[in-house]
Amino acid sequence: MHDYRKLRVWHDAVELAVEVYQLTRSLPAEEKFNLVSQMNRAAVSVGSNIGEGAGRATNGEFIQFLGFASGSCSELITQAVIAERLDFGTMELRTAVTQRATSVQKMIFTFIKTLR
Repeated sequence: MHDYRKLRVWHDAVELAVEVYQLTRSLPAEEKFNLVSQMNRAAVSVGSNIGEGAGRATNGEFIQFLGFASGSCSELITQAVIAERLDFGTMELRTAVTQRATSVQKMIFTFIKTLR
């Protein structure tokens, strides 16, 4: 078992969720149950999967949950592109989300390598 609260990747994932919530607050009200909901769930999923995986019994299980977290990063990047194409939110917030999600995803891949 790992203490996820000591992992930089988990802290960055939490910050990613905060940035996503800041972005989605600026999206149109009619997107509340569509893109907003989808982005918020994916953002929360990143840190949650890192935390849940850290509490598992084996590194293999942890790696599986890190994979889920990485997938959620890919979802967020895709959703930020969709928001950009629809001209939702500010470029600054969209860029921050995309950069943070990409950074967290790279950290996850590196961490997986160390666990193997």
